Amino acid sequence: MAVDPTGKSLKEFLAAAPEEPVVMLNLLRFREGGRAQYEAYVKHFAKHARAFGAEVVYAGDGGNPLVAEHGQAWDAVLLVSYPTRRAFSEMVADPAYQEGTHLRSEALVEAVLQPTVPWPAR
Repeated sequence: MAVDPTGKSLKEFLAAAPEEPVVMLNLLRFREGGRAQYEAYVKHFAKHARAFGAEVVYAGDGGNPLVAEHGQAWDAVLLVSYPTRRAFSEMVADPAYQEGTHLRSEALVEAVLQPTVPWPAR
């Protein structure tokens, strides 16, 4: 099961629209005991996120799905806003940030990390 982005997916993500704002949808499924480790990752993330303009828009536990196939429920959901795709890419490449990414990888059994584009205000 996928947990971390690949170099290829990151290159494609950045090439699509490097200066476009992005909100990353994070769907998370924890390993046994992984939630505490993920919380340690979130603390690490918070130390570095502000320098890249990142902001957690929403973080919450997943409930019982109203519409989903068996096995599609998630333990947690996060939305993280970045001023640009480039800012996200620069953050994940930052050596100080990378020092704590193992916490995320080790905490999860499966994840979805999907870029979204905000709709224009109406």
